[in-house]
Amino acid sequence: MPLYPEIEPYDHGMLDVGDGNRVYWETCGNPRGKPAVVLHGGPGSGSNPWFRRLFDPEAYRIVLLDQRGCGRSTPHASAYETDMSVNTTAHLMADLELLRRRLGIERWLVWGVSWGSVLGLRYAQTHPGSVSELVLTGVATGSDAEVALLTRGLGQFFPEAFERFVAEVPEAERAGNLAAAYSRLIESPDPRVRERAARAWTDWETAMAAAPPRSVPRYEDPVFRMGFARTVTHYWGNGHFLGEGREESREEGVVLRDAPLLEGIPGTLVQGSLDPGNLLGVVWRLHHAWPGSELIVVDDVGHNAGAPDMAEALVAATDRYVRREPAQTEG
Repeated sequence: MPLYPEIEPYDHGMLDVGDGNRVYWETCGNPRGKPAVVLHGGPGSGSNPWFRRLFDPEAYRIVLLDQRGCGRSTPHASAYETDMSVNTTAHLMADLELLRRRLGIERWLVWGVSWGSVLGLRYAQTHPGSVSELVLTGVATGSDAEVALLTRGLGQFFPEAFERFVAEVPEAERAGNLAAAYSRLIESPDPRVRERAARAWTDWETAMAAAPPRSVPRYEDPVFRMGFARTVTHYWGNGHFLGEGREESREEGVVLRDAPLLEGIPGTLVQGSLDPGNLLGVVWRLHHAWPGSELIVVDDVGHNAGAPDMAEALVAATDRYVRREPAQTEG
């Protein structure tokens, strides 16, 4: 099932969410269609026009947004003076609720990729009345074990890149949480330290995500690179701000622990068979703990929602869910 044609927004704006932050949002498709909100990855990647093409524009009212600190939202995380203490999972979920009410939407399908799947799952667990369905890909749950895998465990598969990655961290901190160590480097008052750390972080992201290694054009943009690296390390170094500050269940993950709370919310998980996160079995455990979910595994694909077979499965999922309920009038 091919992607839908490219479309442009029929409305957009900047939502004042408090704390000096303004979040960019846009709506596409049918103003009277079934509402769906797209949660991008990263955290800190920003939305992408490609996401619009995963939904039938005649049937869906498609909402995209740039989460705090990235994309067209302000202030941008790349600016040293931007306050990251008001950029947490709880803040992002509150922003979603504010935007949902601002747009007059009662319930919406939540589509999320990578970090967006973590945010979407926790949002559905804490605001179940706002979520009609979930479609998630590149599935993650934000546990400490997943962060450890991506920042340390994969080092055995990419030893040269990992050696360079660890070399940037002070020797006394190399045995600890590498994401937290990088976050401290990126918060340094010395701009040279910040830039070097951001570059080293995105070099590691490239090395562990691509085979054979290749360049990622967006990482060559210094503004994107700094904002992305700062936001990712801020979240990864702080347990994704999950668990209300408690240490228990951090390793296993509160999202996976609370999967039974998703009962009654239909969901589709579309996962590449070569996604590195599969090494922990998280997506399978989530599927079995979530009544009413379906898992679609796409062979020979990694952490890449844009692969043709992945996109086809994602379009098929949104097409199925559009038939679940009648369209609603724009509020």
